[in-house]
Amino acid sequence: MTTHKPPSVPNLQELPNVQALCDINRPYETTEELDTLFVQAMKEIVQWHSRHNSFFRRLLEMRGFGAEHIRSIEDCARIPFVLANFFKAHEQLSVPREQITQHLTSSGTTGQKSQMFFDDWSLRAPQRMIDFIFAFSGWITPETPTNYLLYSYETEPDSKLGTAYTDNFLCQYAPINTVHYALRRTGDGKHEFDAYGCIERLQQFEKEGLPVRIFGFPAFLHFTLKRMAALNVPPLKLSVDSFVFLGGGWKGHADQAIDKLDLYRSVKNQLGIPDKRIRDGFGSVEHCVPYIECEFHQFHVPVWSRVFVRDVKTLAPLSYGARGFLHFVSPYITSAPACSVLMGDLASLHEAHSCPCEMTTPYFQVHGRAGLSRNKSCAVAAAELIGKERRTA
Repeated sequence: MTTHKPPSVPNLQELPNVQALCDINRPYETTEELDTLFVQAMKEIVQWHSRHNSFFRRLLEMRGFGAEHIRSIEDCARIPFVLANFFKAHEQLSVPREQITQHLTSSGTTGQKSQMFFDDWSLRAPQRMIDFIFAFSGWITPETPTNYLLYSYETEPDSKLGTAYTDNFLCQYAPINTVHYALRRTGDGKHEFDAYGCIERLQQFEKEGLPVRIFGFPAFLHFTLKRMAALNVPPLKLSVDSFVFLGGGWKGHADQAIDKLDLYRSVKNQLGIPDKRIRDGFGSVEHCVPYIECEFHQFHVPVWSRVFVRDVKTLAPLSYGARGFLHFVSPYITSAPACSVLMGDLASLHEAHSCPCEMTTPYFQVHGRAGLSRNKSCAVAAAELIGKERRTA
């Protein structure tokens, strides 16, 4: 098992607090000192992008905002945000191009894909965050050979897909016995879902008795379980040390999405994996801080970021429990001006005490994009939510 050596910010003189914040290995700790550190780190990263990216500098000028205005966590919500969709059509760098070490694209199935460029720090800092979260959760098992079923794309030699990159990255935390991909290469740059191959592998994994780790898109795991039921395949009893970690959403299959708790029940009933070992993850190439469910399936906010929810009409920050657009703020990224990103996802933020787990940070719930149709955009989602509010007013 390999965890990552401590990465270093591009310029320690300019970004000492960014380094200090991302070095914290206690992912869900809350103290006044950590809030102060986060504020200082955000001031540094806003100054960084203002110095090194003309687009972000003009954005700050247009909004009449500067790093000196960041004095509290609440002020972080005022940092001018960039729409996640902006990165679909624009390349924006805050470091020289020769310092870019990784170019990743989103896994969207229709339309223009997002793309992000990472320098060494911006790539390795989130990787180490995953190290910290997996260690905190007890999911690093270097002595236990493990079988993997990856519901992601079988990688091309030069794959730039963020999901494929992430799922292969996650295989480091338990030694690989075998790996099977659900989305197989067809030889023409495309992929096909191999449902029968997945079922056969799961049956083989049951016979071998080793722990199984299932990573990737929830849609294809759901399709596998549906096919098993249609074929009257008896429920399997995979090792109780098996682990399911999903991510990437339902993408082009949103019209077939089911509630995640229903999916988890199917996994437990058909594969024998305990509910507490089934988790979902949330993230994107535009914002790589990992958000991973607690045992009660809530996305608690780790120490390296702050989350706000913004009104779909006014874009003003909302209070706990209200639904709006998801707004991520984090100082981790130096390669592109994505320190304050507004997503197209609808979400609500909740206080830590309303979740029965031991984490002390707030958590958010994702409510999709206001509809299951695969063709609905965030603009339509906003319009539907506004209409619902008006009808109930």
